[in-house]
Amino acid sequence: MSRLPHESTILQFRHMLQAHGLGQQILATVNAKLIDRDLMLKTGTVLDAKLIAGPSSTKNDKGGREPEMHQTKKCNQCHFGMKAHIGVDAESGLVHTVTTTAAKADNVTQAHALLHVEEELVFADSGYRGVEKCEEIKEQHPYVDWQIAMMSDERKALNKTKPSHALRDKLEKLKTSDRFNATHPFQVIKCQFVHLKTRYRGLAKNTSQLLVMFALSNLWMVRKRILQGAQA
Repeated sequence: MSRLPHESTILQFRHMLQAHGLGQQILATVNAKLIDRDLMLKTGTVLDAKLIAGPSSTKNDKGGREPEMHQTKKCNQCHFGMKAHIGVDAESGLVHTVTTTAAKADNVTQAHALLHVEEELVFADSGYRGVEKCEEIKEQHPYVDWQIAMMSDERKALNKTKPSHALRDKLEKLKTSDRFNATHPFQVIKCQFVHLKTRYRGLAKNTSQLLVMFALSNLWMVRKRILQGAQA
């Protein structure tokens, strides 16, 4: 006899997680344990967002695409689906906050929701240009030092023979190295949990799943340190 739970049992459990907002609580509980073990510092944050493909087929009862997801264009390619936004601890690379939107939403609209009150520095790519002017940022996070990357064309135009331009280029390299921490969690849920596209209809169901996945990715990323601490 198979020990795997019945499909209906899994479905009811998933609905319970979503109905009671337990995905958010799971992420918060995992992070609290990691903070207690000094595995997450939360003095700086890196912001990032990733497009997640949704079902573009219209072969359904209503004859239309998923209504909560939309199309956007990136690198001259059209994408249909949702967007996952994450706030990552700059030191450890662990995710502390997750929000989701339709794919067409600008990254900067979620910046205020991805921050907490403890960070002093925030690193982000050029998609967050102008974030300091947002009313939510001015009201909720007025003292944050924003380190926003240059546009790729602007960086290519730098004349590295000039000392000032060479210094700016070095600064951009530092920003890039910090932003790598934000891309790693996406890589973990892609490779370890095979999350390549949305699995459910609607943002709420997919958000609930992503919250749990990022909680698991945090544990996976520090698994060796946790084991070392248990053996000590």
